[in-house]
Amino acid sequence: MEIKTLATVALMMISGLLFGRLCKYIKLPNVTGYLIAGLVFGPSLFNIVDQNMIDEFAIISDIALSFIAFSVGCDFSLDYFKKVGSAPIIVAIFEAMGAVILLTVTLIICKVDLKLSILLGAIAAATAPAQTIMVINQYKAKGPLTSLLLSVVALDDAVALIGFGFASTIVTAMNGKGDRSLVLSILDPFYQVLISAVIGFVLALVMKVLLKWFKKHSNRICVILGMVALTYYLATLLKGSSLLACMCLGAVLTNIIHDSDDVVKVSEGFTPPIYMMFFVISGAGFDVSALKSIGFIGIIYVVVRVVGKMLGSYVSGKITHQPDKVCKWLGPTLMPQAGVALGLIAVASSMVPDYAPQLRTVILCSTFIYSIIGPGVAKFSLVKAGEIVLPDKKQKKVGA
Repeated sequence: MEIKTLATVALMMISGLLFGRLCKYIKLPNVTGYLIAGLVFGPSLFNIVDQNMIDEFAIISDIALSFIAFSVGCDFSLDYFKKVGSAPIIVAIFEAMGAVILLTVTLIICKVDLKLSILLGAIAAATAPAQTIMVINQYKAKGPLTSLLLSVVALDDAVALIGFGFASTIVTAMNGKGDRSLVLSILDPFYQVLISAVIGFVLALVMKVLLKWFKKHSNRICVILGMVALTYYLATLLKGSSLLACMCLGAVLTNIIHDSDDVVKVSEGFTPPIYMMFFVISGAGFDVSALKSIGFIGIIYVVVRVVGKMLGSYVSGKITHQPDKVCKWLGPTLMPQAGVALGLIAVASSMVPDYAPQLRTVILCSTFIYSIIGPGVAKFSLVKAGEIVLPDKKQKKVGA
């Protein structure tokens, strides 16, 4: 079994590299290639990476998401927030609520069950930062859109969790099965956010001490790996959000140490293979056969969610006086959806068991669709906003 596991790791790494390069030739981000590699070798096609192997590698997904959240948090400099003010918070709320309100209303108008409409609408708020951040890192995107985008996707998880908490409370009340008081149910999402912030804050203080003691590059790798893993573990143990906790760890750390740039560089030095395996595994986990059963509700979800985020981003961009290119192109970059949305499926399914298969199919299929086209859309949007400078043909021939 160990030999097979090593062979699978080798296959994922090499196929990820090759498919990433192929996508580069057709001007698509590397992450699209990683997802396609997983799809090709996963259960949907050749089944070399079977479902058992996907389950075994779940720890890779946890590690990757933790480091993605940590890297996002490291961009949360207080100097930046002093400069931009409350704009990221306003935009994050508006883009999330734009998707929630527009999708929920559309589903209700189309005579979809009210409870299912509310839950799907709430899940629509979530945005997955992983793919967008990979595109930003690959093309070294810089500018007002990139800066705002990094802040918004980080805040989005908090907004989505709180919004889903309220939605689940409403559905629980409609079901008439509340074992707990309404007040406690409403406070649940706030507890998740608070405990995650506390864990991130406390461990950042511990991490500061460790980084002060250990200056050597190899030692700092161990410190970063250990502290991010501990943050994830404690957040899970205490029923918080592991992603929010890791974001808080990075956000607090970057503001209390002087060499935060060095920490980021150390992290970026060993995380690319982890990210690659994460996306290959994600691609392998998609069930292409489920696409045919996505149905009318699924089509509405895929389209209206994006429209809602674009409208919310545009309106909030105007309210916060963002440049026109930011107002226009922020929405499309918020298309990807995975992590938090997939995690909420189980909770939502338990509330509407009659619709559980349909709900799961809609979210999984939409995640697959967003994952394949999302990175390309993000790249296109950042290019149009002038924050990715594409190399000319001569540079392409020289570079690799």
